[in-house]
Amino acid sequence: MKKLLVSAALALSFAAPMAFAADVVDTSALNKDLIASTQGKKYTIATVVKVDGIAWFDRMRDGVDQFKKDTGHDVWMVGPSQADAAAQVQLVENLIAQGVDAIAIVPFSVEAVEPVLKKARDRGIVVISHEASNIKNVDYDIEAFDNKAYGANLMKELGKYMGGQGSYVATVGSLTSKSQMEWIDGAVEYQKAHFPDMTQVAGRLETYDDASTDYNKLKEAMAAYPDVKGILGAPMPTSAGAGRLIAERGLKDKVYFAGTGLVSVAGQYLANGDIQYIQFWDPAVAGYAMNMLAVAALEKKQDQIKPGLNLGLPGYEDLIAPDASKPNLLYGAGWVGVTKENMDQYDF
Repeated sequence: MKKLLVSAALALSFAAPMAFAADVVDTSALNKDLIASTQGKKYTIATVVKVDGIAWFDRMRDGVDQFKKDTGHDVWMVGPSQADAAAQVQLVENLIAQGVDAIAIVPFSVEAVEPVLKKARDRGIVVISHEASNIKNVDYDIEAFDNKAYGANLMKELGKYMGGQGSYVATVGSLTSKSQMEWIDGAVEYQKAHFPDMTQVAGRLETYDDASTDYNKLKEAMAAYPDVKGILGAPMPTSAGAGRLIAERGLKDKVYFAGTGLVSVAGQYLANGDIQYIQFWDPAVAGYAMNMLAVAALEKKQDQIKPGLNLGLPGYEDLIAPDASKPNLLYGAGWVGVTKENMDQYDF
């Protein structure tokens, strides 16, 4: 995640020795036993993301590609060109027809993919998900953190910048994006408990993980509610859309932002003080973690995939299962907060 954590060249030995170059995920403490093959088998694993071609999932591809280099498994990443539930479902249908061993998925809409994921599992395909804590038709869902705690911390920061007063708007990629909705739930709960003089307006704006849509939706909301002082962004592109709007309209130090973002996307707005705070987890590590669980499940190591499991990846050293009724829902502790002062520590 941080530059200091970028791994040096390592050599992993699974079924056969393999050397690989330094890459984005720190695997110096990797749990090799979890993904070691007892028969030297190589698996085909596809990672299906919400939308291809944006910085967040470009970074996830880096992690997936590194897993391929590190292990020799036939793994790759695909996603629709635009955030579209039907297009994502069709990609999964194609993978089922190809007969892949496992699918790792970041759903755009949990409800939309449930039937096709059931079909995949009925065909014997292992399914691992991420950002989908309410999903049913998967072997395991792995989250980077507790969703409500993530959102509460965003509101803690936004409320600080707003002085605990005034109105704010909130964005989500989709009203069916379960994790992002939970982030906003956690943020609103924190706001009501700690900043009673703040008020959310305009409902939750759906921006479909697109910075231009963020910009336009926020512009419309701020025209309707000219007293808005804060923007709470769940989707990563909101950081860029909000930063652009604040910069263009000269709203620096008048409208404040806290939300998911990447330095590579929102760095210019952080540096200029147009936005104040971004929060994220490393999607490269999340992609690597999903593929690790896929291999472990294919290797029938379900007895090891439980609370306390250490993947040996930053933020995933001690997985927890917060809901006893959902033992296949696992959480790490892998998010960080970034401001103008520490943004130089992150290189993606």
